[in-house]
Amino acid sequence: MLLKKILYIDVETTGLEPDFHDIIELAYIIEINGEIKEKKCLKMQPFFYDHIDLEALQISKHTVEELKTFMTPQEAYNIFICDLGKFCDKFNKYDKFIPAGYNCRFDLEFLKYFFLKNGDKYFGSWQNWRGLDPLPILHFLCALDKISLSSMSLEKVCEFFKINIIAHSAESDIFATRELLQKIISVFKDIDISFMIKKGD
Repeated sequence: MLLKKILYIDVETTGLEPDFHDIIELAYIIEINGEIKEKKCLKMQPFFYDHIDLEALQISKHTVEELKTFMTPQEAYNIFICDLGKFCDKFNKYDKFIPAGYNCRFDLEFLKYFFLKNGDKYFGSWQNWRGLDPLPILHFLCALDKISLSSMSLEKVCEFFKINIIAHSAESDIFATRELLQKIISVFKDIDISFMIKKGD
């Protein structure tokens, strides 16, 4: 039986365009069958200092001068793939991480380009792209009037679910997202949907 492997990810960036802007914080948790095996927050310099959106830096509470003290993106890349390789065989198509995060498509796109900028086009070899993301579930619950949220920002959602968070800190965001997902999963995991499946004659 294959172990259930989840890769929780959260990034802070120099802007919103993954092909143009860069990751400056990468927080991740590697969970195997419910147990945390690895957790890190890598703070890195951007590839391109002339691609920085200063408004994005204000949101993540960094300065250009501070970025210059961080590790290089190549160093961060090497640490990240070393950690991934401890728990996943990227050459085995059945051994992949389930990526998880809040609006995780955003993070996955940035990571895809982060790998490409490091000369590696095989980010997809580590994970299966089946994002475990609470955001669509929250949209669904709002549509059913099960919850009422003034905003879908992670900060407001965590406030609603009474989860502590320091917003726009990748490390805090990823632990808050994991806690949020665990609360949602605890509600849905035992639901029997067999009655929804049409049985043959």
